[in-house]
Amino acid sequence: MDKRKYLDPAIVAKLDNMAIRARLVVEGYLIGQHKSPYHGFSVEFAEHRAYGHGDETRHIDWKLYGKTDRYYVKRFEEETNLRSYILLDTSQSMQFGSNKITKLDYASYLAAALTHLMLNQRDGMGLVLFDEKIKKFIPPRAAPSHANIIMKALENIQSGNDTHIRTMLDQMADRIKKRGLVILISDLMDDPDQVLMGLNHFRHNKQEMIVFHLMDRQELNFDFDERTQFKDMETGEMITTDPWHIRSAYQNMIKSFQKKYLTGCRNQRIDFVPLYTDQPLDIALNEYLNKRQKTG
Repeated sequence: MDKRKYLDPAIVAKLDNMAIRARLVVEGYLIGQHKSPYHGFSVEFAEHRAYGHGDETRHIDWKLYGKTDRYYVKRFEEETNLRSYILLDTSQSMQFGSNKITKLDYASYLAAALTHLMLNQRDGMGLVLFDEKIKKFIPPRAAPSHANIIMKALENIQSGNDTHIRTMLDQMADRIKKRGLVILISDLMDDPDQVLMGLNHFRHNKQEMIVFHLMDRQELNFDFDERTQFKDMETGEMITTDPWHIRSAYQNMIKSFQKKYLTGCRNQRIDFVPLYTDQPLDIALNEYLNKRQKTG
């Protein structure tokens, strides 16, 4: 069986639960790689490091000493490779999908796959779910059992209300004290100037960042060919129009919207990655691992 098929979000959606989705997406991704992204540890000693001058003897793992005749001490939470946070937008606009996969579905599959990668690298990772406010905050940990907590949260995501990305970014920037990697997954349906100011708050704190800008292909193409009623999923406002009358102006507006984020992120040295819900998940995984390698 070619597991690369699990990079297709439409196939991933048919799987039973988030943990299985995460594992098969990553396995499908690794098949196409020449080397594993996991580095730095053997599985046996992933939770240990060699005993060094200044370490307390009470932290020595004597059972491991009996097996190896070498001194190892147990690693602590603050000694993990890297702390990462996934900030996932669950606002009402993320429920849009022109096919079977909504933006929120795709975002949850991506977050699950990233969680699987991070924890298998023994990186500490945490999760934030937000709409107009922070709905759930799971602090970062590197323990393998932490995956169960994250996957359960992703499995039970409920879409929220309006989007206030700037408020959430400011709150999290003040909350995250240690330097690490912050990953925002959102359709960014908010005031770009305000969002970019919130992102700058993180960069001022020396955090590394990736922004995955997620859209449905129909939001870009506006490929409607008959009189249509459109409804704002967050405000409830409705408009009925002939799409061909506004298509050109709409597409120009969307391109300007994307360009503003691209330019703003580039100016702040933030990785900006446009994604569409019909694209395979390995695009985002590649971007994450490239960033992870640079971050060290």
